[in-house]
Amino acid sequence: MNTRIIGAAVAAVLVVAVAACSREQTSGGGPAVAVGKGADNGVLVGADQPRSDTDFWSAYAGYLGPKAAAAGVKLENTSSDNDSNRLKSNVDTLLSKDVKAIIMAPQDTAAAKPALTAAANRNVPVISVDTRPDSGGAYMVVRADNRAYGANACTYLGETLHGTGKVVEFQGDLASINGRDRSQAFADCMRTKYPNIKVIEIPTEWKADKATSGLQDKLLTDPDINGIYMQAGGAFLQSTLALLKRSGKLVKAGQPGHISIVSNDGIKAELDAIDAGDIDATVSQPADLYAQYAAMYAKAAVDGKKFTPGPTDHGSTIVDTGGGQLEDQLPAPVVTRTGGKVGDMDTVASTDPALWGRGH
Repeated sequence: MNTRIIGAAVAAVLVVAVAACSREQTSGGGPAVAVGKGADNGVLVGADQPRSDTDFWSAYAGYLGPKAAAAGVKLENTSSDNDSNRLKSNVDTLLSKDVKAIIMAPQDTAAAKPALTAAANRNVPVISVDTRPDSGGAYMVVRADNRAYGANACTYLGETLHGTGKVVEFQGDLASINGRDRSQAFADCMRTKYPNIKVIEIPTEWKADKATSGLQDKLLTDPDINGIYMQAGGAFLQSTLALLKRSGKLVKAGQPGHISIVSNDGIKAELDAIDAGDIDATVSQPADLYAQYAAMYAKAAVDGKKFTPGPTDHGSTIVDTGGGQLEDQLPAPVVTRTGGKVGDMDTVASTDPALWGRGH
């Protein structure tokens, strides 16, 4: 059955600011996160918040409650705090509460198998958000094309730097499929399209201190660095700008000595930094749509609905990533100050009110 069986009413969702969502203590022992309870009466679905240390994941948490309510889903919340052992424990807790489906976003995608196995043993479908477990087993993965993130960042920097220079890459955690996809695609693109740009890779495990210390060292050994690719603006933006300012290298876009910076996430701080000329572009990872379609697919799974690869009725494409694992690849636009073409790539303006980072 095609995705068009999902009624238009599901797509008509309520958007509520993060501040409006209830703040409750998680049952998984992690920090409190702003995740609403969803519908008062609805299908009971477990929702594990993967982390609360970045603006992106805080925004996702804020969207999930109202999106779940719109989809007729009642949430039972836990938080795994970037810990795969805690994720497994949280899944066991959720299963003991007789949830009918589970929404999770495993950060170590290779270590998610025990949690998936526990859910499968109880015939409870799993929706994986933002990341695709290495072993598969999810009813649906709700994600954007992370290889496109890396390739688009490469294209922006390659075109902006006219194919020459030195670019620092803050690599995400390579234990995560997102870190691997972005890193591999960025490297492949640079090698084939812009061979005269030297890429300086800094492994970060999504940790700001690792990115900052690595960049500080490289600015000493390679003072002619003229580009930076940050795989997660929510994790790296503020500390990177602070370091560049201390080093006298935070130069506005369009002025001599500016270091071109491309990020991933689409949080408000990135859009504001683009407006200010501190960074140049970001890929807007759709926190709102992740929450919306995670809730929708959780309800669909409980209702026994089936999906097939192909275009959806909400502007995305479902792909089979191998072994029958389906992934709904949601759109993630490249955002620049003015929008328009960069090479052969379309971008949208940072002031576009439709961007979730603008609080649409």
